[in-house]
Amino acid sequence: MKLTCGLLAALAILIASPAIAADIAGAQDHPLITRFKGAEITDYKVTDYDVSVMPVKAIADERDVQPDAIMTVEGKVTRISYSLPSTKTSLEVMRNYEKALSTGRFKTIFSCAGEACGKTEGLSLGAYIVNGGKISPPAFGRTSFNPGNRYLVAERDDPSGKVYALVYVMQDDSNDITPVYLQVTEVQPMQTGQVDVLDAAAMKQGLESEGKVAIYGVYFDTAKAEIKPDSKAALEQMAKLLTDDPSLKVYIVGHTDNVGTLPVNIELSQKRAEAVAKALQGYKIDSGRLVAKGVASLAPVAPNATEAGRARNRRVELVVQ
Repeated sequence: MKLTCGLLAALAILIASPAIAADIAGAQDHPLITRFKGAEITDYKVTDYDVSVMPVKAIADERDVQPDAIMTVEGKVTRISYSLPSTKTSLEVMRNYEKALSTGRFKTIFSCAGEACGKTEGLSLGAYIVNGGKISPPAFGRTSFNPGNRYLVAERDDPSGKVYALVYVMQDDSNDITPVYLQVTEVQPMQTGQVDVLDAAAMKQGLESEGKVAIYGVYFDTAKAEIKPDSKAALEQMAKLLTDDPSLKVYIVGHTDNVGTLPVNIELSQKRAEAVAKALQGYKIDSGRLVAKGVASLAPVAPNATEAGRARNRRVELVVQ
């Protein structure tokens, strides 16, 4: 997605630097909407395709939400929690986001502050956004109702589809901070045809013809190295390949796209490769036949300029030793 001159100007209002030392590992600003100056990233999650939930009316009680109070869209969703010192008020922070979004061609759908967002007894819009876990992941930072809290949803039309920005700025007096939750949704059709779980025979053929074979059925969450349960089919076929040929020894090579820094991705790809090796040992494959290596984005099979290309580059390969 290309940035217009107007949007670049808007970003200048917010941006401090691409990242700061206190950010959690692997986190970064969204390329369209950056951080307020001095903010630290405390939670971060990107999903290539997910449902985005956005309140567009005040919510008096998160246990009784009317259907027209919620907008849901699908696409690539970026969720970021920031922390600022309390010297930066929710008003100052939200006014900066409003100005940046407006300059960047976003139009506000709904905004509110304090009691106008819902009642003040803890189960209001704020609970729905953060504490209820319906919008931000459960592990993200939480806060209770504060009359200084401010909320905004805005949308922008792009040639590739709509983009939605949800900004929730809080005041956490007990911890003397101003937390910010940013959710950016880039609406797009789900990319199909990404997964091809090869059977053991196809893997063997690839190894014999090219000395390597790419596996796209092993799944990880963004910036994580824990194998997801829906990777079982691919792991079973990899184990069958190795069981059927006891003499076969392989390198398990982890690959990433180029999002993030190279050192972080080297470490991530290594941990992912090690996770696959450990999973195969669970299928009674001798660890001496498996060597895990992570090469990050150093061996792409497609351009990293598009999501389709990045999806192809995120893979595990088996390479004959």
